[in-house]
Amino acid sequence: MTTTASATAARLLTLLGLLQSRPDWTGPELAERLDVTARTVRHDVARLRDLGYPVDAVRGPGGRYRLGAGARLPPLLLDDAEAVAVAVGLRSATGTAGFEESGQSALTKLEQVMPERLRRQLAALRSASTAGPANTDSDVTDPAVDPDALTAVATAIRDHQGLRCFYREEPLELEPYHLVSWQRRWFLVGRDVRTGTWAPYRVDWLELRTPGGRRFAPEPFPGDLTEFVVREVARTGWAVHARITVDATAEDVLARINPAVGTVEPLPDGRCVLVTGGDSVETVAVWIGMLGFDFRATEPPGLVAHLRVLAARYARAVPDSG
Repeated sequence: MTTTASATAARLLTLLGLLQSRPDWTGPELAERLDVTARTVRHDVARLRDLGYPVDAVRGPGGRYRLGAGARLPPLLLDDAEAVAVAVGLRSATGTAGFEESGQSALTKLEQVMPERLRRQLAALRSASTAGPANTDSDVTDPAVDPDALTAVATAIRDHQGLRCFYREEPLELEPYHLVSWQRRWFLVGRDVRTGTWAPYRVDWLELRTPGGRRFAPEPFPGDLTEFVVREVARTGWAVHARITVDATAEDVLARINPAVGTVEPLPDGRCVLVTGGDSVETVAVWIGMLGFDFRATEPPGLVAHLRVLAARYARAVPDSG
């Protein structure tokens, strides 16, 4: 590529970046930014249109330009670190249930248009690294996220459009407010239209109905959305919920756990009750065993039965002192 051609290509990318940075520009403003004449700006705009970028012109003093709908962001506008960061993020998406194929497809397209040096960097990163298991994994398969459902919920939040749905087979109408991703799950913070109460709802447990609910005027949420989700999921949002009496004070238990993963209720005799949950009784059993305190489990029955199995297994693992 000649020096002149290289300068023109670089200027086109700069022009496209300017058009993407704000709604519209006058011709003189662009000419000043690019250090060229207004005539060159008009020629560059024509070149962008030839490349398929919808640049709209508004007649008037100096003329105005804006990037139309459907403009594509060329990967070359990403610097090296940004391009690799996007690719690494897409690789993570391929490990999210429900996004395996779309994440891999997007990653393939990005790699195809990356400069050779970036493809080599990404290939080196891929071959030289691997991901260890998250310390919050369990024996329960991650639920598949339906991209269409996630998009529909996000759109309803944006448009203040109510949702009609079945939630765990119960009919429900919600005012959707915010989505929170936590523990490889998507939760919708919504307000029950019938009762006015706030709650987090797992998106993979929602079955959306058509048509949706009525439009609504959103009210301010009373608190921090993420903290609310984490706290309420620990209390009511798990597949398994447990009440554990712990032979320690509430202060001692709270010092060993994240308060968001369970609630602690002090008892008059100095002990406390831990209310928590998890994806399975196996997960809950392992977790409470790591507290480092004696405890007594009374519910649910499946957890009690599994603790008996573990107790016998651990007893057999200890050599006979005789």
